Amino acid sequence: MKKFFLFLFAALSCLSTKAQTFTLKSADLGGQFTNEFASNTFGCTGLNKSPQLEWQNAPQGTKSFAITMYDPNAPTGSGWWHWVVFDIPASVHQLKQGAGSQSANGLPAGTMQGNTDFGVPGYGGPCPPVNDAAHGYVITIFALKTDKLGIGDKASPALVGFMLNQNVIAKASLIIYAKR
Repeated sequence: MKKFFLFLFAALSCLSTKAQTFTLKSADLGGQFTNEFASNTFGCTGLNKSPQLEWQNAPQGTKSFAITMYDPNAPTGSGWWHWVVFDIPASVHQLKQGAGSQSANGLPAGTMQGNTDFGVPGYGGPCPPVNDAAHGYVITIFALKTDKLGIGDKASPALVGFMLNQNVIAKASLIIYAKR
């Protein structure tokens, strides 16, 4: 019987270790964006607030984080970058609601926002075309092996994406849908 309990303890310990994977969560987001996080351009009348995001269980060796929000369904032929944030210090594990606003200065010290496909840095909420099928917006957290990407806030989303993929240790994503 004692061996059985030792085996059970070892098995449960192994399961709990495997359950701790790099994870991205949001207290603000469910399966679909609400108007609070939608854009206020292209005919949308949202409040354009970036959602609260938090992450846990970053892999060993993480020196910084980056967050992107991308719409692969945008009718552009190349998708649409809604938010590009990088050089987030490794000691940070959350961005508060509204942190992506250029005027709020809600990002941790040293953190940068790159240009989006709106042509400016900062969060740009979803606003899919009217009567389009629901778009799936991919929000991704990257754990990086460098503390700084070494690029400025004028970098294109493609350049930031290239640098992220050159320095990624692990990543985790949420997919949130929007439709008009």
